Amino acid sequence: MDSMTSSSTTNSDSLDVSASPIKTSTRTVGRKATITKEELFQATLNLIGPQKSISSLSLREIAREASIAPNSFYRHFKDIDELAIELINRAGLVLRQIIREARLKATQQESIIRSSVEIFLQQLDTDEGYLSLLLREGYTGSISYKQAVEQQLNFFQQELQEDLVRLEDLHNSKMAHPEIVAIGITQLVFNMGAKVLDLPPKERRRTAEQTMLMIRMILEGARILDHKHK
Repeated sequence: MDSMTSSSTTNSDSLDVSASPIKTSTRTVGRKATITKEELFQATLNLIGPQKSISSLSLREIAREASIAPNSFYRHFKDIDELAIELINRAGLVLRQIIREARLKATQQESIIRSSVEIFLQQLDTDEGYLSLLLREGYTGSISYKQAVEQQLNFFQQELQEDLVRLEDLHNSKMAHPEIVAIGITQLVFNMGAKVLDLPPKERRRTAEQTMLMIRMILEGARILDHKHK
């Protein structure tokens, strides 16, 4: 993917992310009297593995992991689907904020491509597990979860398109169909993420370098198309 700006505003940006990023926590002995959304999100992330979707979890499993009575779950969510979709939305928002910050620090297109892909790969191994959640639910989740992930990808694409246009203007250049370029790059990078999820570091790096080359090819091809249309 290529640059995302903080100027974009989407409906998902209204999510409350004022809380600190979720960190892996140990379970307490006995049931808790109260529970926060963040703790329920973390309990869910603790339970889902590389091949396990949220849709495979039961409410009792999540309650047990969070050390609460099952009825306490309903203070925040009506069912697991509501929890899952809000968690997917939160994951997308947090990732966009992280990638925006990385890209805003880069000034040249080459460094923006590299920093974006490298940040993306780093997120695969974070404690929060947001990126792996999006990748997993986008490919193995239920229809409603896949739709939620698709919406997050649309937000990535919209922000990327704005930054592509901004960068081209900055360098007195233009490209044909920046909206299609943004779709292509977003899909390429997320497909890369799904592919390298279970690969060792050396193979991840090789795949990442190939992906960066593909992104440069897409960008150069879009500029050539623009020149041909003039």
